[in-house]
Parts: sequence; structure tokens; C-alpha cells
Amino acid sequence: MVDIAIIGAGTAGMTSALYALRNGKSVVIIEHNGFGGQIANSPRVENFPSIQSISGIEFSDNLFTQIVDLGAQVELDDVLGVEKLGKYFHVKLPNKVIEAKSVVLATGVKHRNLNIPHEAELTGKGVSYCAVCDGPFYKGEDVVLVGDGNSALQYAILLSGYCRQVYMCTLTDKFFGDSKLVEIVRSKLNVKIIPNVSVTGVIGDDEVRAVELTKHIDKSRHTLNVKALFIAIGQLPDNARFNNIVDLDASGYIMADESCATRTAGVFAAGDCRTKKIRQLTTAVADGAVSALGACNYVDSL
Repeated sequence: MVDIAIIGAGTAGMTSALYALRNGKSVVIIEHNGFGGQIANSPRVENFPSIQSISGIEFSDNLFTQIVDLGAQVELDDVLGVEKLGKYFHVKLPNKVIEAKSVVLATGVKHRNLNIPHEAELTGKGVSYCAVCDGPFYKGEDVVLVGDGNSALQYAILLSGYCRQVYMCTLTDKFFGDSKLVEIVRSKLNVKIIPNVSVTGVIGDDEVRAVELTKHIDKSRHTLNVKALFIAIGQLPDNARFNNIVDLDASGYIMADESCATRTAGVFAAGDCRTKKIRQLTTAVADGAVSALGACNYVDSL
């Protein structure tokens, strides 16, 4: 039996572990993939307070070392589900069950990929899923942005302030976002909207050099020489296995407010996996602290 089981070892999950451990609680943190979450793939982090510049992997490694040194138990395994039996929780792994007094869900999200040649290899080397994080690195450069929803529209506005030219590629000739955002994007002189195309390839070795577009009408292919490809076509949460203990919104995010509490007493949700408007490194850290303190208070009340 541990005091708190944390599912997910991204920034939110590891920060939650940090705060719980410093409050004298026993903690197990369970991750099915690699520790660090999405930020581990970022070549540079320059928007975290007090740290001028750090690589994402170094940031994640430092946080992981910190919680292990404080006594966190680590499990590299899949979590199949969580049940509440009486006052306590059973966290089901493929070959065993972990008993815990409280649970923090910090499963994060996955970005939707285009699944095109060289996308994976060039992620962090010009292919990006976060204009807020990486846009400033391409000041004065030409970039491609793909997407037609609110996130893409917001990215276009942001990138227009840094980049010389933003090529905004959409599958159709329509946007699926707020009309005000569409109006602002259309007013930007350095944003060129290219409708009815698919981004079908990224060209480059160690960094992005060009992006291949295919027109839907005649299937002709064209190449744009750019320094970056920003992809804003949505995110995928992975929370269906917890729907017996939490409520999910229509997109699959865990419904939790700024207290990070869910509908089940003792279960908290932290980071990108929960309903929220802003998903950034700093908000993940904030959720980690809030969820841990909530879990600690719950454990103390038992």
C-alpha cells in the first residue's frame, strides 16, 4: 500500500510526485513509455521562469532525478484501469495490482500526427506541435503551418509576429474556428492561406529544409522552402480506461477544475489530460503541485 499512485511521468506527474514526497507521503509513479512526457522532445525550453535556456530532456532528467532521490518508487508498465474498493484504490497493471490511498491521473495527451515521411525524425528539428514553445526560434524565417481549427488560427497569429512568411495549409477552403480569429488571420499580410492541400512530406536531414504539398484538385505536388513545419491538427487524450472513476468530456479529457479534483473523492487529474484552456509546461507544473496537495490532504483525512 502506498499513499499516492501517480499515473504518468510527464512534467505534471513528476511535479505531483515531488510535492507529495516533500509532504512525507509514499509515492509510486507509473509510466508506460519514457519518463519526461512531451517536453522531453523539445530541443530548447526558454519559457520556464528562472531558467534562461535548457533542453527538454535535461529538464525532464533533472526532475526525474529529484523525485527518485526523494524516494519515489518507479514502475515502467501499462495501467489497465483503476478501481475504488472501500476507502482505497486498486491500480491494475498487466501482472499485478498496486494498492493506493489516493490516485493522480497525469496521462497527458498525444499530438495528432500527419504520419508523413520524415515527420518523426525531424520532430524537434523543425517539426513542431507547439508554436508557443518553438515559434520564437524561427524569427525572420519562412514556415508552414497546417490546421484549420482554433489552435491553428491562434498559432498563425502568433507566428505572424515572429516569422517573415507563414504558409497556412488547410484541407478545405473553410476554417473551423472562431470567426474573429479567422478575420485576424486573413488580415495578416505575412500569412498566406493555401486551401485544398495536404502536407505530404518533410524534406531535410538534420533539420527541416522544405515541405511538400499535394493539391487535392489535380494531385500535383509543390515544394515550399521553409525552416519549420508547425502541426496543429488536434490532440488525443487516453483516458477511456478511467471512465469508471472520472467523468470525461466529449473529447475524452478528464473533467476537473483548478483544484484538480474529479468526481471520485481521492482521484485527481493533472496536466494536459484534464479539461483546461492552456496547456503549457508551467501549467503542468502548477497542476502537479495542486493535485499533490489535494491528494495529501485526502490521505490525511482517512
